[in-house]
Amino acid sequence: MKIRIWKPVFCMLASALSLVAHGQSAQQADYIVAVVNSEPITESELRLEINRIRQENAQQPQAVPPPDELRKLVVERLIGERAQLQVARETGIRVDESNIDQAEQSVARQNQIDVPELRRRLAKDGIALSRFRGQLRDQFLLSRLREREVEGRLRISDQDVDRALAEELARATDPAVQEVNLAQILIAVPEKATTEVRAARQELAQKTLERLRAGASFEQLVVELSAADTTSGGQLGLRRGDRFPPLFLEATLRLPVGGVSDVVRSDAGFHILKVIERKAPTPPSRAVVQTRARHILLRPNAQLSAQDATARLADFKKQVESGKAMFENLARDNSQDGSAAQGGDLGWAAPGLFVPEFEEVMNRLAEGKVSEPFASRFGMHIMQVVDRKRVELTPAEVREQVRAQLRESRYDEAYTSWARDVRGRAFVELREPPL
Repeated sequence: MKIRIWKPVFCMLASALSLVAHGQSAQQADYIVAVVNSEPITESELRLEINRIRQENAQQPQAVPPPDELRKLVVERLIGERAQLQVARETGIRVDESNIDQAEQSVARQNQIDVPELRRRLAKDGIALSRFRGQLRDQFLLSRLREREVEGRLRISDQDVDRALAEELARATDPAVQEVNLAQILIAVPEKATTEVRAARQELAQKTLERLRAGASFEQLVVELSAADTTSGGQLGLRRGDRFPPLFLEATLRLPVGGVSDVVRSDAGFHILKVIERKAPTPPSRAVVQTRARHILLRPNAQLSAQDATARLADFKKQVESGKAMFENLARDNSQDGSAAQGGDLGWAAPGLFVPEFEEVMNRLAEGKVSEPFASRFGMHIMQVVDRKRVELTPAEVREQVRAQLRESRYDEAYTSWARDVRGRAFVELREPPL
C-alpha cells in the first residue's frame, strides 16, 4: 500500500477534524517512541495518526497495512515530519496567527459546522485548542518548507519540453495506436493438411496476389476465393492497430491506403491484406476552459478576526443575492485586494493561475452564483463567476502546459529525495515501550 507522505495544507483541512474523533486515545498510557534531534515523538501522537489513517480508509480497510507494518510506516513518517519542522523553524519560516484563524475556519466549514462548534467538539474530546491550532501551524510550516525546498529542486529545461512534445507526437503517429481498417482474402489450410495441400494453397495465394497486382478487383476475389467472412468485401472493421494480430500489423505497417500486402502465413492459412482506411488518433486537446470571476478579499488581522471577516462576507453575499447591492460595488468599497478598483474583476484566467484553494471553489461555482465565504492563504473571500469560455492554447501556452505537467510528474521523486536527505541529517533514536 502506498500511504501518502504529506498533503498540501488546504487539502488536509477537510480531514483534520478526524483527529478530534480519536481524542480520547491521548488519555491512554503515554511514552516516548522516538527522539528526533532531542525532540520526542510520543505514543499518543502515534496513535492519533494511526487512527486518522484508519478512519480515512474506513470504506476500504483492505488498503491499510497490518498493524505492525502500519505502525512502522507511521513512526517513520512522524520522524520525517518532525525533522522537516525543525528545518522550517531553523530557516526562519513563519506562520501568522491570521493564517491559523483562516485554517480553523476552513476546517469548520468543510465539516459543515462553525468555529464555536468545532471548539466545543475539541473540548468535549479532550483536545486542547492550542494543540489543534499547533497542528494546523505545523501543516502550514511543512507546506511552505516543501514549496520552497522541493520546487527549488525541479528544473524543467526547454530541452525537456521539446522531448516531451516529440514523444507525444510519436505516440500519436504510432501505428499500434492508429486506427486502421483492413480487408483480407484468406486461402484456408485445413488443420491436418498434407504438405502437398499446403503447398497448393500457398501457390493459389501467390497467384491471387499476382492477379491483384495486375488490376483484379480485391472485392471480387474476396467473394471468389476467401474462406473468411466475405461480407463488406472482407473488411475487418476500423480498430486500433494493436487489436489486429501482430502478423497483420507488421505486414501492413508501411502500406498506404489502398495498398495490398504480400502473402502472410498464419495457422489458419494464407492471407492477403488490403488497407482500406487509416485514422490517426485524436491528438490531446490543447484547449482550456478560462473563467472570468470577481471576488472580495478581507485579510484578518488584530482588528478583524477570521470569524468577523466571515460574517461580513456572508452579509455581502446576502446583499448581492437579495438585489440590495451589486457585487462589484461591494468589492470596490470593501475588498483588500488589488482588484478592488476593477470591482473585484480578476479577468480571464486559465487553469493553474490561482492558488489551489481559490481555484477549487471557482471551478465548482456556477456562472452568476456567489460562493459561501472561504479561506485561502491570502485571507477570506467570497467569489462570483461571471463567465466561462473554451479557448485554444497558443504554442507558447502549450509549452508552459507541458512544462507544468513535467514539473508535477517529477514532484514526488524530488520530494522523496529531499525528504530522505532531511531524514539522513537528523539524529534519530528509536525507543522500546516501557515494561
